[in-house]
Amino acid sequence: MTRFASLLFPLVLGLGTVACSGGSSSSAPTAPDPGQPASPSATITLTSSGASPQTVTISAGGQVTFVNNDSRTHNMQSDPHPEHTDCPDLAQVGFLTPGQSRTSGNLNIVRTCGYHDHDDFSNTRFQGNIVIQ
Repeated sequence: MTRFASLLFPLVLGLGTVACSGGSSSSAPTAPDPGQPASPSATITLTSSGASPQTVTISAGGQVTFVNNDSRTHNMQSDPHPEHTDCPDLAQVGFLTPGQSRTSGNLNIVRTCGYHDHDDFSNTRFQGNIVIQ
């Protein structure tokens, strides 16, 4: 009986781990990038050259600040265009005049959110990703 129990225990433990590791969300989670540590917040600067950096990594619950150092306005929104449904908390950034900055809401769901300039949505220089870990 002891030998049977010692063989059965790892099997039951493994099945319990598989059963409890599930969960669903509206977006597929993104695997953490070990080369890019997450921080509680990040800043994306907009200039005539585009968004820099185009990809940032933040911790779940973090925020992203967009700073408009360009001479023209930008309307920063979540992908996809025109629905802006990937990360609704990016809508708090929205329209930025030159010299203005604004911070997103808390980005709580582990995933990758694309962003773009709504008024220039096909311009890849003002597109990027926010990786939430």
